[in-house]
Amino acid sequence: MRRVLLLLVFLVVSLFAKIDINSADAETLASIKGVGEKKAESIVEYREKNGKFTTIDDVIKVKGIGDKLLEVIKQEAEVK
Repeated sequence: MRRVLLLLVFLVVSLFAKIDINSADAETLASIKGVGEKKAESIVEYREKNGKFTTIDDVIKVKGIGDKLLEVIKQEAEVK
């Protein structure tokens, strides 16, 4: 019973955990609503060339990410 409870807690936390755009790989970033494979790769490339993002708003500097997508990303991602 205790293991089942711990598993449920883990699953709930996982469902609500945000993706760290400074450490996530392209596959993980592509799981964000509206971010496909190409944009995810662009985020990783930008991060590799320019260093870590200091705020979630900095992701708008990545080519192909505009205000609308930024608002979606803010709901599902964070900067750690």
